[in-house]
Amino acid sequence: MAKSRVVDPRSRRTLGRTGLSVSAVCVGCAPLGDMPETFGYSVGKQRAHETLRAVFESPINFLDTAASYGDGESERRIGEVLGEIGGLPDGVVLATKADRDLTTGDFSGEQMRRSVERSLHLLGMDRLQLVYLHDPEHESFEHMMAPGGPVEVLTGLKEEGVIEHLGVAGGPVDLMIRFVETGLFEAVISHNRYTLVDRSADPLFDVATEHGVAALNAAPYGSGILAKGPDAYARYMYEEAPEALVERVRVMQEACGQFGVPLPAAALQLSLRDPRIASTIVGITRPERVGQTLDLAVHPIPGELWERLDVLA
Repeated sequence: MAKSRVVDPRSRRTLGRTGLSVSAVCVGCAPLGDMPETFGYSVGKQRAHETLRAVFESPINFLDTAASYGDGESERRIGEVLGEIGGLPDGVVLATKADRDLTTGDFSGEQMRRSVERSLHLLGMDRLQLVYLHDPEHESFEHMMAPGGPVEVLTGLKEEGVIEHLGVAGGPVDLMIRFVETGLFEAVISHNRYTLVDRSADPLFDVATEHGVAALNAAPYGSGILAKGPDAYARYMYEEAPEALVERVRVMQEACGQFGVPLPAAALQLSLRDPRIASTIVGITRPERVGQTLDLAVHPIPGELWERLDVLA
C-alpha cells in the first residue's frame, strides 16, 4: 500500500468476526475518567460530558472505555450522557473492559463477573456489545486460562448473552499473541506499541490477521508526546520519556515541519493506513478535538516524508 494513502477516518469497516461496523477512528475514553496520575492533567465532568456529546453528534461511531478508567468514572460519565440522550444511538458501538479490583488486586473469575455487572450499571445498559479482558499481564497466562478463571467466566457471560463479543487488551506483545492464538477472542488491543517511535506490535498484528482477529491500535500518540510535541509534553507511555526518545521525536517534528505536516497527523495516519489495523483508538478530551482529529486523519502527507520518518523510527 502506498505510504501516502489517506484513509477516511469516518469510513466503516467490519470489526473482524464480530460483524460490528465501526469507524476507522475510535474515541478512547480513558482521560474522560479524570486520571491525572496517568495522563498528567485532569478532565472535569462538564468537559467530559461536552466532549461525549460532540462525539455522539460526529461521524465517529466507535467508543472505547474500561471499568478501571478513573475506577468507574469514565463509564459513569458515559452513562450519564447516554441517559440524557435516550440511550446509545443506533449504529454506535461502545466497548468496555473487565478489570481486576484496583484496591485488592483480585483478578479472579468472580471479579470479572463483578466488573461486568458494575459496567452494566454505570453505563445504564442491559448487555455489552464488546468486552475485553483488560491488562491480563497482572497475572500469569495460566491463571487467566484456568478453570473458573477470568477467561472462562467472561466466555460464560458471552454464552449467557450479557456480552456479545469478547476481546483482550493489554501491553506485552508476546502475551497478547498467546491469547490471540487461543481462538477465544474476536478482537485484540495493543497500546503505545505501534507509533512513529515504536513498532513492536508488528508481530501481534500479523498473528491477529492470520487468525481473523480484529486488531485495534490504541495510543498512536504514545500518550501525548506525538500529539503535543516533545517540548510541550515530554511523556511517553504515561511516564516521563527518556531524553533519547524526546530528541528523536523532536527530529521527527522538524521533518514534518519541513513538509508543512503536523506531527500528530503523521502519528495518527501511521496507524490508519495499516491494513492490519481495524480501528485506531485516540483519546479525545475536548469537543473541538473531535473535528481536529478528523482533519489530522486526512491531512496530505507526501511519500518522501514517510520515507524520512521510517529512517528515524
